[in-house]
Amino acid sequence: MSNTSVSENKQLHIPKNFIKVLILSIVLLGICVLASLAFGSRLVGWKELMDGLFHPDVQTHGANVVRQRMARTVFSIMCGAALGVSGALMQSVTRNPIADPSILGVNTGAALFVVCGISFFNIGSASQYIWFALVGAIITAIFVFGIGSMGSGGATPLKLVLAGAATSAALSSLVMAIMIPRSNVMDQFRYWQVGSVGAGNWNSISIFIPFLIIGILIALFSAPSLNAIALGDEVATGLGVRTGTLRLIAAFAGVLLCGVATALAGPIGFIGLLATHVIRLLIGPDIRYIIPMSALLGAIILTISDVVGRILGSPGELEVGVVTAFIGAPILILITMKAKMRAL
Repeated sequence: MSNTSVSENKQLHIPKNFIKVLILSIVLLGICVLASLAFGSRLVGWKELMDGLFHPDVQTHGANVVRQRMARTVFSIMCGAALGVSGALMQSVTRNPIADPSILGVNTGAALFVVCGISFFNIGSASQYIWFALVGAIITAIFVFGIGSMGSGGATPLKLVLAGAATSAALSSLVMAIMIPRSNVMDQFRYWQVGSVGAGNWNSISIFIPFLIIGILIALFSAPSLNAIALGDEVATGLGVRTGTLRLIAAFAGVLLCGVATALAGPIGFIGLLATHVIRLLIGPDIRYIIPMSALLGAIILTISDVVGRILGSPGELEVGVVTAFIGAPILILITMKAKMRAL
């Protein structure tokens, strides 16, 4: 990746607001966890919440409800962290402020391959979904970046967004074309397609953990060199960074995290975009700090969105993919308008 990890990155210069933002984020995540355990089709009181968490011998209905919600909460945190880091990596690799798995069509590519797996290979388990989703996400990412890199100027933010939107529309049409003649596939895929953490269980978490660890470790290892790329490819090359290899490795980690989260929870959009932009605004551009903080804020955003969906949809629930889209779409429009104004 680089002969040295870029000399200026050897010493950590902690951003001014990092400690404050870190403490605030940890507190917010704790509040989100408690809210996720307490709110749902049945509101759980404080005593029942404590019994469910710390008194396994207590077998009241409320305590058991809390224990059942633990897996969903942990799963939500893991998915949010994965999508947050994926967004940070994609923005750094492409040097594109609006790069995000959902915007670049990666989620739709994963969805297409999952539909193909359900339709033609009769897959039905989380472990099978993962491999199909990963292949679809990787192929789509390569295709979108290749299309967006054509012509003069290379892979500009606008070209990548247009390529991602066009690819996503085409793949969505293929998804519908495969599903419509197959009612059984439509029934199986319909709930997954919206994006929800409601199906999260301890089995899904155990499958998720190794992919999450590998993806985040690659991201953290790549972070110092990604800081050099932010200065431009020529500067990074002069500092000893192998830009092509670095982009390939970091992009693989981003697609890995996005693909696994999409396979297990469905295509949930805008988490990476929101988390990374907020963190960059609060602590600055150092990717070494953006990556872990994007994981933390991504977990917060997804968990609180899940809680909001349960409250708004009570006694049922509003899927978290709908909530994040409702929040993220206006923010994407604002960011795109600013990017266009700068380009003009």
